[in-house]
Formats: sequence, C-alpha cells, structure tokens
Amino acid sequence: MPKINVYLPDELAEGVRATGVPVSAICQRALEQSVRRVSAIRATVLGDVESDDPTARLSQFTDRTRAVIRLAVERARADGAPEVGTEHVLHGILAEGANLALRVLAALEVEPDHVERALAAAPVPETPPGERPRAARFSGPAANVLELTVTEALALGHNYVGCEHLLLGLVGEPDGTAGQVLRALGVDAKGTRRAVVAALSGYTHLRAQSAGQPEVATMLATAVRDQLRPVLDRLDRLERHAGIAGE
Repeated sequence: MPKINVYLPDELAEGVRATGVPVSAICQRALEQSVRRVSAIRATVLGDVESDDPTARLSQFTDRTRAVIRLAVERARADGAPEVGTEHVLHGILAEGANLALRVLAALEVEPDHVERALAAAPVPETPPGERPRAARFSGPAANVLELTVTEALALGHNYVGCEHLLLGLVGEPDGTAGQVLRALGVDAKGTRRAVVAALSGYTHLRAQSAGQPEVATMLATAVRDQLRPVLDRLDRLERHAGIAGE
C-alpha cells in the first residue's frame, strides 16, 4: 500500500500523540471525501443555466456559493467567453452581494468597487474570430480555484464549502486573472485566511444581532477588524511559536 507523508504543526502533532487518535484511518476518510469532491468538480459540464444547475454535483457547496458559480457562468456567457474564468468567479462573488467573502474583503479594507475597477482594467483573453462561443466548461485556472476552495475548507476543518473558501481559492491560484487582481490590491493568502478565521469566530452571532438592519455589512466588517483582534493576536502567537511568522 502506498505511503503518503502528512506534515502537522507542532501543537497538533503533540495533540495527536497525546490522544493516540488513529491518524491513518482519519486521513484516509478525509482524503476519500476530498477525492469525491474534487472529482465532482472536474466532472462538472456546464449545460443550460436556465434549465440545468451547473452546481448540482457540488453537494458540499452552500447555496450562496452555488449562486456565485451560476452567476459566474452567466457572466462568462454574457461576455462571450469560451470558458468560465477566474475573473467570472470573482464577478460572481461581487454580483451575489451578500456573502462572507465580501465581509472578509471589507475587513481587509478592499471594497467591491475597487475590485470591479481592477477587473475592468485587467487584460481580457482574445476570442478567436468566428461564431460567438458559449462557455461550457471552467478554464484550467478556474477549475484549480474550485479544487483549492475545497482544500481550504477541509484545511479549516469545515464540512461545507462557502464563499469565504472560494475567496481563498481565488487568492491562492497563481495564474488566473482574479488572483492577480486580488493580490495587486493587497489581498494575500495568509492575511485572507486569518481574516476568514476571525470572521467565522463572530459572524453568526453578529448576523443574528443585526438581522434586518441596513448597516449590517459595515457592522460586520468593523467587528472583524476591531472586536475580533484577540483572535488575530492569538494566531500571531501560534505562528511565531511554529516559526512561520514570516511566511
């Protein structure tokens, strides 16, 4: 049977040794789930958005994340693109308008209109002359984003895939337009991941408190920046202890 090495942070490794959990069995189950999800993504063929759900096989994706993917497909076809690119996925996040990824961007002091302008200024791949194409598949970088999205969700120990994970996937993918745009705006993988962790620590409670209030977006973004500072400070201490503070 093939062997795959798994590297763990010091704190987690100590906990594994102390509890004696069956590492091999747990890793196998987690990898099986990951393989199923990634296989579903790769097998996705985009049909008619109006009659077929292009996200039907992405069972772990939240409703909002599915909505973002559908909006991305619609945008790609409206643009006459031959494939759904990472830029269309980022457009989908912006168009959906009420997802946690936008709250995370706000916490990083990146507003949606900044992203819109940067996307508009980004180079657009040329479409060969001839019949107007109809995007039926994800581009290579966009497919990688969806795989990275699942990986980020698994790494955070989540049993769902949300828009915050999708944002992490976009930032982490090196070749797509969306990642290049986000990184140019100062959004990097490490800072985004920390902001996601902080947001998830208080988002549910704050959303319940502010339900129906028009200032909900500002309230949530401010909370991530200010009220959740102890979470970020703890992450700093853990990173220094693990010797990865400079990564």
